[in-house]
Amino acid sequence: MILDCTLRDGGYYNNWDFPKEVVDAYLTAVAVAGIEYVELGLRNFSKKGFLGAYAYTTEQHLNTLNLPSGPTYGVMIDANTILSSSLDTETAVDALFVPCEQSKVDLVRIAAHFHEVDRSEAIVTRLKELGYKVGFNLMQSGGKPADLIAEKARTASSWGENLDVLYFADSLGNMDSQEVKRIISIIRSEWRGQLGIHTHDNLSKGLDNCLTARDEGVEWLDATITGMGRGAGNTQTERLLTVLARESSKYRTQPIYELVIRQFESLQKQYGWGTNLLYFLGAKNNVHPTYIQNLLSNGHFGTEEIIGAIEYLSHLEGAYSYNGDILATALSFNSTCAPVTGTHSLEGLFQGREVLLVANAPSVDQYLEAINQYIVSKKPVVLSLNINHFLDEGKIDYFVMTHNARFLSESKEYRRLKKPLVLPLHRFEREELDVLEEVETIDYGFDVDAKKRIRVDKTFTVSPYDLTAAYALGVSIVAKADRVSLVGFDGFDKNDPRQIEMIDIMQQYLELGLTINALTPTSYPLEQGSIYDLN
Repeated sequence: MILDCTLRDGGYYNNWDFPKEVVDAYLTAVAVAGIEYVELGLRNFSKKGFLGAYAYTTEQHLNTLNLPSGPTYGVMIDANTILSSSLDTETAVDALFVPCEQSKVDLVRIAAHFHEVDRSEAIVTRLKELGYKVGFNLMQSGGKPADLIAEKARTASSWGENLDVLYFADSLGNMDSQEVKRIISIIRSEWRGQLGIHTHDNLSKGLDNCLTARDEGVEWLDATITGMGRGAGNTQTERLLTVLARESSKYRTQPIYELVIRQFESLQKQYGWGTNLLYFLGAKNNVHPTYIQNLLSNGHFGTEEIIGAIEYLSHLEGAYSYNGDILATALSFNSTCAPVTGTHSLEGLFQGREVLLVANAPSVDQYLEAINQYIVSKKPVVLSLNINHFLDEGKIDYFVMTHNARFLSESKEYRRLKKPLVLPLHRFEREELDVLEEVETIDYGFDVDAKKRIRVDKTFTVSPYDLTAAYALGVSIVAKADRVSLVGFDGFDKNDPRQIEMIDIMQQYLELGLTINALTPTSYPLEQGSIYDLN
């Protein structure tokens, strides 16, 4: 099980003052990714100076959060917060915690130094009486004598069913795999319950230590997004998830990759912790770092294209040395790779109907309830650009996909589709499409030529830009849609090349007579409607 504690451990860099948009994106991503436990912050008495919301994580603040279903949510408290209080233990705990049934959190972890363990039983007991699942973290466990570790594990064991999970923490970041195994063996001699590990990455061994612990039977694995945490940071959630997702279908990596690139890399640059996800993915796949460098330096490519390109490169012989032509192929299969082909299957398919074109931006999640109501009430033909991580497949009529890179990064998701997939088959290698054997596909071509303007043919669309949105609008025209309504088309920064290209695409389609309006807020110069307007 993964416990992500970004808002708690990462707060040491920004005084627990996370922007609302970062928190909202984070909570959505970890839930969609299948992460089991999310630690939202610390619980504290008053402290001097300004500290952000997640230094206190009060019940009042929790009630302002939209906590998606899925994860179990928790907070951490330092044992010293209670032990140094002027109040007795039970009163101090009650001052900070309401009964679990009245709270949005179900898990409380207590972090304690070795010298605080013997005085912590009453804290554990009271929290259990309040109905919480209780964890206990032995801080700075590395290098401790075996008899001392055994003694504290024995003490924790004496607390019986009041304690649900016992953690050991590599607080100083100086453990290696042998030390991890040593500590686990010692603790297991005295403790029979669930065991967890909290690693730090000072020696760049956080992930290795985490996986070593997992292989030794440790059930709970701590991690943070991009490793955001005190000092050198922690095991990176995205890297741990990359490994575990290869072993279990319950985890989804793409939402976390998106979160890293769109939200946390800017924070990482600002505060300076850890390393870079894409360099890591490249190294894991024996891809030369110059590929990654060039992908990152080109603002045209989105997260999906970069991750898909890395995966494509990983299957090639010689990707450990750099070749610019190989990079270009990895990013886009266009008409230079295969003749443009397609079928007539889409002709008139949406005759006279409204098409609701759904992208994958955060606004889809924000307005999801209204989008669902709109679909039920207005009954449009719903097209999803690529896999949608927010809208239920039951509400979608067709999926639309063009990018080889995007497909590579989400191939497991496409394999499970129950609705038809519209795509230009000529842009894909046969072996890449083997995963779609059980999926209904509609072949409609897509010719990307920077020298040409938008042209919609019965079997293919021509576009100057390699954008799935351009393809989907062409699909809408050939299928004779009455109009196209957009949701999740938030737009990019004004200087982002994708913003400039999308504006040009929209303008060209408007000139072709296609009626386009946006039902959720957008930065594109389009007619703006409202997803709440059901008239």
